Amino acid sequence: MMFAGDEYMLLNKIENPNDIKKIAREDYAELAQEIRQFLIEKVSVTGGHLGSNLGAVELTMALHLALNLPEDKIIWDVGHQSYTHKLLTGRKDGFDALRQFGGMSGFPKRKESQYDAFDTGHSSTSISAGLGLVKARDIRGEKNTIVSVIGDGSLTGGMAYEAMNNAAKLETNFIIILNDNNMSISENVGGVSKYLNNIRTANSYLDLKEGIYNALRGTKGGDNIVNRIRRAKSSVKQLVIPGMLFEDMGLTYLGPVDGHDIDSLIRVIQEAKRVKGAVMVHVLTQKGRGYAPAERHPARFHGADPFDIETGIPSHPRTVANYTDIFSTVMCKLGQRDERIVAITAAMPDGTGLKRFRNMYPERFFDVGIAEEHAVTFAAGLAAGGLKPVVAVYSSFLQRAYDQILHDVCIQNLPVIFAVDRAGLVGSDGETHQGIFDFSYLSCIPNMNICAPKNKWELSDMMKFAVKLEKPVAIRYPRGTAYAGLKEYRAPIEYGRAEWIYTESEIALFAVGGMVKTAENVRKCLKEKGYHVSLINARFVKPIDEDAVIAACKNHGLIVTMEENVATGGYGERVLRCMNENRLSNEYLNISLPDAYVEHGNVEVLKKEVGIDEDSIVRRICERLGRKGTV
Repeated sequence: MMFAGDEYMLLNKIENPNDIKKIAREDYAELAQEIRQFLIEKVSVTGGHLGSNLGAVELTMALHLALNLPEDKIIWDVGHQSYTHKLLTGRKDGFDALRQFGGMSGFPKRKESQYDAFDTGHSSTSISAGLGLVKARDIRGEKNTIVSVIGDGSLTGGMAYEAMNNAAKLETNFIIILNDNNMSISENVGGVSKYLNNIRTANSYLDLKEGIYNALRGTKGGDNIVNRIRRAKSSVKQLVIPGMLFEDMGLTYLGPVDGHDIDSLIRVIQEAKRVKGAVMVHVLTQKGRGYAPAERHPARFHGADPFDIETGIPSHPRTVANYTDIFSTVMCKLGQRDERIVAITAAMPDGTGLKRFRNMYPERFFDVGIAEEHAVTFAAGLAAGGLKPVVAVYSSFLQRAYDQILHDVCIQNLPVIFAVDRAGLVGSDGETHQGIFDFSYLSCIPNMNICAPKNKWELSDMMKFAVKLEKPVAIRYPRGTAYAGLKEYRAPIEYGRAEWIYTESEIALFAVGGMVKTAENVRKCLKEKGYHVSLINARFVKPIDEDAVIAACKNHGLIVTMEENVATGGYGERVLRCMNENRLSNEYLNISLPDAYVEHGNVEVLKKEVGIDEDSIVRRICERLGRKGTV
């Protein structure tokens, strides 16, 4: 059934938070259908996380019906399944500008709404954050309900278990909802578990259990009887309840429950609110539910580009390779040539381009789940064992494994290769996903080497160079179409050496990675204004080519560094240090990102906003030289 505009009869009634409580119970299924169609319609235009949101519609509705927001709090793990939550809290109009600059974020944002309890964007954090809110509630003497919603994928991250271990000590209520879209538990076990949960969480059962235990404790032989009752109860549960892991950790387990049955969800949430301690509610959902293309291809619709609703095909399919495609091809070729090469991903074989390598060399491919810390130390172990591990990871996710990079890889100087994808500004996912800190957080680590390719051919060359380096090395490349320009400039990669592309005088542009393309256009504009401009492809951020810097200072009045990284700790600071240490007094201009978090939006819009687009750079250079003019 399709809807359009004013045909969203029920959804249009939800204009303010908690309006869902005015909807008649018999209309819940129809409302869920309208929500799904609305999300499909809007995301097909803006792009966004569709599959996870379609699977969490009824669960979100049940939470809003069973809780009293904003006094009660919902913490969404990662947060890419929070679209229905935003709809139900009065943000329906915001979907027209979803993930666009100045528009509504695709993730929970406290500054966006008081109904967003905690900012998220990375995995496995919700239980820790929720536990913090619980303890704050208890210390303040409040009585509200705190709920953390975590997916089965996020539960592969170790931080979630650290938090559960801590939460087991609680003597006050804390609800953890496991949104499991794996559908791996059979109906028979589920039916028995549901029956036992109803008994165990009924008020009469809870009161009876507490009364018996209290009466027996302290009496002669009473403690032994209590322990025997507990052992007997645990033995029965071991046979029929799949949640014993959580029970043994000290959490009460409820479920599994059908994540698309609103009445059952409301009932189990109400039951969970009565538990005096941490309780795990196991909810089974279907990713992409209600939209056939998303049900058939959940990975494709996890983070979807704009698409045709009827077919699910992207509206603007890619016709040229991006950097991830180039990396994928190179990895397969390297794997064919060297059996020591192995590949590691943290639950992202598609996003990082390792799917083809996995298919070709399954015994040398490792998906460790959403566990970046483990991925890096695991890679260190592989390297110590004589292999050549390549960790393919997004820039913003690599920062989650900082200690492991420093402690387990670099102290031992192990030859682990980090293929750092999505570096620089990535666009619509916003602050939590912008890869603008990696130069800074990696370059201060001894033994770490960092390089960045100017185009697709240089990415291939750098991968081949890294395999032979026998040192830790990070190769940093951006999201999007792989630059095909400057093909004729392909000098062999030399350790720590920059590449002179154009050699003139007056202005020297030192550009890093993806900024070489921008620098080429900047140079063209400056030459049209009468300037003489050299262009140097930095190649290495650590170590920098100090000889190139010193040579440029001899016959260039202005040294300009260009990078898509924050200023502090970036390439520009290392160049300026080199100039100062060598007492070089040339004019210097650093083109980089401000030391700030950059919001979501189109990458080109963001570049202009932060001043690293072509026009802004030319203007700044002209102003520095005292020849102001329009571009």
